[in-house]
Amino acid sequence: MTARDAFLNSAAEIDHGLAAGRPVHSNAHLDWLEDEAISILREVFGSFERPAILCSCGKDSLVVLHLAMKAAAPGKLPVPIVHIDTGHNFPEVIAFREHLVQKHGFNLIVGHLDDSIAKGTIRLAHPLESRNPYQTITLLETIEANRFDAMVGGARRDEEKARAKERVFSHRDSFGQWQPRAQRPELWNLYNTRIAQGEHFRVFPISNWTELDVWNYIARENIELPSIYYTHQREVIERNGLLVPVTDITPPRTGETVVTRDVRFRTVGDISCTCPVASTAATADEVILETITATASERGATRMDDRANDAAMERRKKEGYF
Repeated sequence: MTARDAFLNSAAEIDHGLAAGRPVHSNAHLDWLEDEAISILREVFGSFERPAILCSCGKDSLVVLHLAMKAAAPGKLPVPIVHIDTGHNFPEVIAFREHLVQKHGFNLIVGHLDDSIAKGTIRLAHPLESRNPYQTITLLETIEANRFDAMVGGARRDEEKARAKERVFSHRDSFGQWQPRAQRPELWNLYNTRIAQGEHFRVFPISNWTELDVWNYIARENIELPSIYYTHQREVIERNGLLVPVTDITPPRTGETVVTRDVRFRTVGDISCTCPVASTAATADEVILETITATASERGATRMDDRANDAAMERRKKEGYF
């Protein structure tokens, strides 16, 4: 089946499901995306000496991890998973990470941003400053310390403009930097994986997926997620059109009113820049119905740092951000 056939079949299935008032997990379309991602992951396993999977325990990276286990089956996952821990993570995410490692016996490598601060390679202007932009330094230090030559992640092209420019196999120079003009052609899904000493690749197996694809796949495969991806009650502040979670890291400002709302997170990141959305969706199918009608992208609706500077992501990617 071609990609076009898969798309037409899935569109027909989805239209029929929506007319009946229920979400549909289009098997034809998802099977095509799954096959593509698994073939990319097997290319990684066979082409690199020291690959690893970056896992933030967000929904996209957990889908990639699920696909990687399928790609490695019937054997165990042959590569470590890497988490860059900012020290400002939601407690539910860290608890889920430990649950995941214990359940599957993964080889977990954690790069701690606090270690970079202690070494002096990161200097914060303020203790409560967003640590999200500083992950680049800890990530590059973790790559160098472990001599990784490929880092697999869950970025998707539909997320924002800079990520839409990415190749599936995205080359990074010896400084860990992304150079748009130095990326290699990927005609007919043929990948040039040769690198020089000190260089590495960032690999994105779900580049062609959308947020809706991800949630349909989560529902179909029954993939576990941190609890905060589903509705729960949380104290928040309404600020600049966002629902800012009330925490020690993001306290209310003078004059702001704290309210308790039913919310869920569409994406998971540093507490200082990640906001939930109002939602009563308690299951993957209910999230799918909300996603179909969403008018703002997940990053545009939930990330304070991305809103502040539309060019921030591309600049950070050129500096080595994932």
